[in-house]
Amino acid sequence: MKDVVKIGVAGLGTVGAGTVKLLSEHRDLLTDRSGRQIVVTAVSARDRTRDRGFSTEGLTWYDDARDLAADKDIDILVELIGGSDGIAYDTCKAALENGKHVVTANKALIALKGAELARIADANNVTIAYEAAVAGGIPVIKALREGLAGNEISRVTGILNGTCNYILTTMREQGRDFADVLAEAQKLGYAEADPTFDVDGIDAAHKLAILASLAFGVEVDFDAVAVEGIRSVSALDIQLAEELGYRIKLLGIAKQTAEGIEQRVSPVMVDRATQISKVEGVFNAVALEGDYVGPVVLQGRGAGERPTASAVVADIVDIAAGRAAPVFGLPADRLKKNVRASLEKHVGAYYLRLMVWDRPGVMAEVTATLAKHGVSMASMIQHGRAETEGGVVPVVIVAHETTEAAMSGAVNDIAAFESNSQPPVLMRIESFAS
Repeated sequence: MKDVVKIGVAGLGTVGAGTVKLLSEHRDLLTDRSGRQIVVTAVSARDRTRDRGFSTEGLTWYDDARDLAADKDIDILVELIGGSDGIAYDTCKAALENGKHVVTANKALIALKGAELARIADANNVTIAYEAAVAGGIPVIKALREGLAGNEISRVTGILNGTCNYILTTMREQGRDFADVLAEAQKLGYAEADPTFDVDGIDAAHKLAILASLAFGVEVDFDAVAVEGIRSVSALDIQLAEELGYRIKLLGIAKQTAEGIEQRVSPVMVDRATQISKVEGVFNAVALEGDYVGPVVLQGRGAGERPTASAVVADIVDIAAGRAAPVFGLPADRLKKNVRASLEKHVGAYYLRLMVWDRPGVMAEVTATLAKHGVSMASMIQHGRAETEGGVVPVVIVAHETTEAAMSGAVNDIAAFESNSQPPVLMRIESFAS
């Protein structure tokens, strides 16, 4: 084994620069922990003139990251470009084919191309490490792949997007609407100028698909994730959830069922007594349930230069020390095909909020429709009468456990009532180990 491990970093944005700085600042510590000296020898980025807070003197510079992947002196390529296609994919594929380990923070790449890249890695006796791709500085990949290797995992639940968690937290604390808080989050740098991937749940879905593969030993299957974002969550629903003893969180949930693996990202209500309900602001959390260990909750910063660079460097140290593991915990040819569970067969409790005209007979019609579909009510909230006779009032119904198909059927019928002033709002209520 060589005494020096040479690193090539592709992408010198916030995380790339943070990674180079961490490797320099903690050089001696990392040598002690890996048993080898870890040295950045080459980098790739589009702009050579930008000040990134460290000197590039003495480093080999490549304008095209694909050329970096072909550098014969590089042992580990660190990809921090982003995106599931184009140069990030080409660079990682070329590095693996050239017998180099790959470390990446690219969740889209792993979620969408991970199965293919894992086979290439196995064929070339190298690995892809991606701790930074899910939940930033929280070591959830290592926990699933190594720390909980003796457990059958039944469920993974995560707050996987700090932007959404910040928006929902602020909406609740300040009673503000989604659009207003999103605009503020963009000004503060917590949300991108185009927030689609975050607020529409796509970012969290990429991460959930990766966690499901690790937890259940199946090929990563992003298309199996049912995705719903937070644009439709209102300040009123957040207020009513609090009254009922719940908090609204955007959760990624993957669990084993008799039908297969259920994977979904959506805003849900969770009991305020559970640990995950108390994770606020830009923080992430992942709750794992194993048959021997029971519930485990990991919490921390899910993004940012330092937490993400910390996760990237942890992967580098593992590889340098000879602790490289199969990409998804098993050799690629031993991963099972993912069997998708139908969401229509999901069983759980539900929150239904209606905005109806305050007229006689409305609630009788609603309850009759719920009964027709086999849905029973656990509780109901209706605060007084409308301010003006015949005005609009909110009505909240909490349904006992039922199937998604039954609840959706009832809501579809109720949505057609003339008594509605706006479409009904339906949200799942989740219960899990606290």
